[in-house]
Amino acid sequence: MAAVWAARAGRRVVLLEGTEDGGRKILISGGGRCNILPAVSSPERFITGSSPHTLRNILRAWPLEEQKRFFEEELGLRLVLEPETGKLFPEGNKAREVRDRLVDLARDRGAELRFGVRVAHLTPSGSGWRLALADGSQLSAARVVVASGGLSVPATGSDGWGFDMARRLGHTVHPTYPALTPLTAEPAMHARLAGLSLAVTLEAPAGKRKTVVRGGFLFTHKGYSGPAVLDISHAAVQSLLNGGPRQEIYVRWTDLDGPSWEGRVLGHRGSVEGLIARQLPARLAETLCREAGVAPQVTGAQLRRDLRLRLIGLLTRYPLPWTGHEGYAKAEVTGGGVELAEVNPRTLESRIHQGLHFCGEVLDAFGPIGGHNFQWAWATGRSAGLAAGRGESA
Repeated sequence: MAAVWAARAGRRVVLLEGTEDGGRKILISGGGRCNILPAVSSPERFITGSSPHTLRNILRAWPLEEQKRFFEEELGLRLVLEPETGKLFPEGNKAREVRDRLVDLARDRGAELRFGVRVAHLTPSGSGWRLALADGSQLSAARVVVASGGLSVPATGSDGWGFDMARRLGHTVHPTYPALTPLTAEPAMHARLAGLSLAVTLEAPAGKRKTVVRGGFLFTHKGYSGPAVLDISHAAVQSLLNGGPRQEIYVRWTDLDGPSWEGRVLGHRGSVEGLIARQLPARLAETLCREAGVAPQVTGAQLRRDLRLRLIGLLTRYPLPWTGHEGYAKAEVTGGGVELAEVNPRTLESRIHQGLHFCGEVLDAFGPIGGHNFQWAWATGRSAGLAAGRGESA
């Protein structure tokens, strides 16, 4: 995206891509369909350890509706809404088509694309920059846009080079960690439920603040996944990263609260397990009753008060027994990154080095699943590319 907009501004643009084809994150997005954008978004849904105000200003530079028009009018990709998830996909459901059209547009606008080229070092040189390539050759540039990605899904070429380079050049880089990643449990006490999915509400309390998400929840052989788990995983991962106490995550399995469940249990003449199985998958209902110490055939009238309260607690605020996570290999994005206060929110130019711009995952921000991280990549890529192409400084 940065190359597209830099070339549009009329400058000579050379894109250096470390992989042999480029756009691999696009190719694997949405199960090969490419979730280009969310239908609705707000800056409050993004996570950053930097200034939220700066983050808002960065996103405002290319509003969501304008991004949608770009893909439909300039790339010729009609976007189709998936109502149940709020995600936008290309009508053809082909991620490769999205990647190829972006590549073609960059070339059509005059950008030179070089694949299989890795940058070893980046150093200021006079009024510009010198790039030392891994093959021993060198390039000079008036301006450089760093769109190196993060550390997530290393198979796509992500290796954290941009973070190391930013540190060497004096930038603050917030500690990085895998975000939007599945959680694991050791021992895997729910392995027998693997494959079972349902909609839940998850809560991660943290002092005066708490994170609450609602969405799909999936039991796996290793632990837990699904949209809701991925969206709350950063709270869990950060608690381990910071060396503090393990972040508690609580599950509310249905929309019913405690008093509603109590009324239903007390008024039910059949088995309590059968009652719960009306709201939840039978295997999960059986598991929750067993963990609460409730016998399979006991009725509401027969259930002791202490067991009733324990069961209702597990139904409405179940402590998820996670112990770890699946790391960068399964993470959809990287948390942490270059401090946002150290870049101009309009141009994404470094406030430390003139002519150095950052965009995408290397910056300290990420959003929930559902196209928000592409939204961030497109918005920051456009701002950085335009400014570099026009020769604009902060």
